[in-house]
Amino acid sequence: MSGGGAGRDWTRAAPGLFVVLWATGFIGAKYGLPYAGPATFLAVRFVLVIALMLAIAVAGRAPWPVPRQAAHIAVVGVLLQAGYLGGVFAAIHLGMSAGVSSLIVGLQPVLTAVLAAPMVGERLGIRQWAGLVLGLAGVALVVSAKTSLAGLSWASVGMSVLALASITLGTLYQKRFCGPFDLRTGSVIQFVAALAVMAPFAVFLEGAEVRWTGEFLFALAWLVVVLSIGAISLLMLLIRRGAATKVASLFYLVPPVTALIAYLVFGETLSAAALAGMAIAVIGVAMVVRG
Repeated sequence: MSGGGAGRDWTRAAPGLFVVLWATGFIGAKYGLPYAGPATFLAVRFVLVIALMLAIAVAGRAPWPVPRQAAHIAVVGVLLQAGYLGGVFAAIHLGMSAGVSSLIVGLQPVLTAVLAAPMVGERLGIRQWAGLVLGLAGVALVVSAKTSLAGLSWASVGMSVLALASITLGTLYQKRFCGPFDLRTGSVIQFVAALAVMAPFAVFLEGAEVRWTGEFLFALAWLVVVLSIGAISLLMLLIRRGAATKVASLFYLVPPVTALIAYLVFGETLSAAALAGMAIAVIGVAMVVRG
């Protein structure tokens, strides 16, 4: 296969691969959070990612961005790693169900579309707006059978809203200010910035306590390699190459894929409404991407 053909195949495969990898974060959270506080869990994860990516960057002699660009990359790291992940983990830790949390964060494509025009100059047509609304309806159907309001509090809602705002602003900020950068050195900068924000919460609020069980080690390894390196790198590439709103619409597919993983791994049931929601979400995303 020619280099051009391989590149086109990779471009077509990247969105689907990203959705699957991002959805597996459910496995890491389910296995890991019982053994460490959310900030501590994330701080340990960030330290391991920094060590691994720094070694890869040094071995590959990866170029480092100029200071101005590095500062922008650090802002994205704080938003996408500390803000988004910290908000989601904290909300679940405070008692919010994964279904409610995913529904709140599922507003991201709509919020991205609203902010895309003033921040990065993207404008949507009627078909794309219809796709965003349809995708959100599909997500709501998927999580409706699993959604529980038990444990809902202002604190948990606030953490989910923080996660929503962080991933939306992080996506748009990178699209506007970061430009192309080496993913190896860029990841080091992002996770160092996120660790600087998360470490004080881990130490002073949670005492940095960890129960080093087999389940925790599995979750940690999965989140470091599959999520923090694999999925985040794919997200950076997708943002760089595509419109922010189109990339954001992929997050509509995460709850359906997560539900499928939960069915296969944990034996959770799939209702007819959830299956219908999956189909609707896929149609909605197709309308946005092809709009």
